[in-house]
Amino acid sequence: MDFTREEIKVGLRNVVTEEVSAKNTAKTMGSGSLEVYATPAMTCLMEKAATEALEPLLADGWTTVGISLDVQHKAATPIGLSVRAEAEVTAVDGRKITFSVKAFDDKEEIGSGTHERFAVMKEKFMGKASGKL
Repeated sequence: MDFTREEIKVGLRNVVTEEVSAKNTAKTMGSGSLEVYATPAMTCLMEKAATEALEPLLADGWTTVGISLDVQHKAATPIGLSVRAEAEVTAVDGRKITFSVKAFDDKEEIGSGTHERFAVMKEKFMGKASGKL
């Protein structure tokens, strides 16, 4: 069964942004003690960029799930600045899609790496997950 309405190709890109606020600092999220943009918030934004790039191309009943994320968080971003995450497809191997991901604040690149997602049938995936209960 084909999992896409439209072919997913190398070069497909998406960009998302968010403001750094008290809700997404390392101190609030528990990943550190400082009031700067948290690494988990950055990786979530990177995954969001990748997810949103794929969703419109997927067939009904399909979605993607993250299966790997390898990133470096290179620079701190204080409350009040914006963060932009970019995801670009670098490889498609069957249902596995690989992305180059990068994040920038208003001044510089703050993170980069790779992210992989896998296309799954929603109902089947949730059935398997629910089977653990």
